[in-house]
Amino acid sequence: MPIQRQELEAYLAQLLSVAQFKDYAPNGLQVEGRNQIQHIVTGVTASQALIDAAIALNADALLVHHGFFWKSEALPIVRTKKQRIAALLGADLNLFGYHLPLDAHPELGNNAQLAKQLGLIPTGRCGDQNLVWLGELPVPMSFDTFTRHIAVTLNRQPLSIGPADQIVRQVAWCTGGAQGYFHDVANLDVDCFITGEASEFVTHLAKESGVGFIAAGHHATERYGIAALGQHLAQHFGLQHTHLDLDNPV
Repeated sequence: MPIQRQELEAYLAQLLSVAQFKDYAPNGLQVEGRNQIQHIVTGVTASQALIDAAIALNADALLVHHGFFWKSEALPIVRTKKQRIAALLGADLNLFGYHLPLDAHPELGNNAQLAKQLGLIPTGRCGDQNLVWLGELPVPMSFDTFTRHIAVTLNRQPLSIGPADQIVRQVAWCTGGAQGYFHDVANLDVDCFITGEASEFVTHLAKESGVGFIAAGHHATERYGIAALGQHLAQHFGLQHTHLDLDNPV
């Protein structure tokens, strides 16, 4: 049976503890569509390709991790933003976006789901808004072996900086563009930090601190949370769910 848009929005706000986070974009309904929702499509980023695919599937709602209206972006609705929003409005398709709340959720979040994929055992959190996760490998392995494990699991060759034979036991991770947290992580008792992207400084900090650094892809590290959220909603409400993983090399 379909559910009402407001019911879905209220449930997601509570499930993801949206009010607890200071974020760079609104979390929740970003573009209003039809009232009744039966078929939801999930994907990482509300690109034109994802929107068009959701429309082709006759979806009622599109749920993404990277939505619209970021703090640093220009306000006018022109060019690509205009085209995306026009497509959503023309199809009466709801757009829901959840950024930091989806990163942080203890079961469905990006960090939790990446840990599940890689076989990491979470032991704690740290950093701004507790967005960095700490954990350990059930069986220690060399940095080179761990890098290859990540490559096979995510089907993407990561950028890794660290001695190949260094033993990895304790791991810190934060999905997406969280390389800035490496400054804090490098002072902790960890052997390796995993995130999605890299900046120039991480090469020097990894070599000087002795903490290995792995950039496994922004998209690749964040495609599991939104899929898990969609699956949860499908089971909880009896909705149809389609996850679309549109590959992104970044």
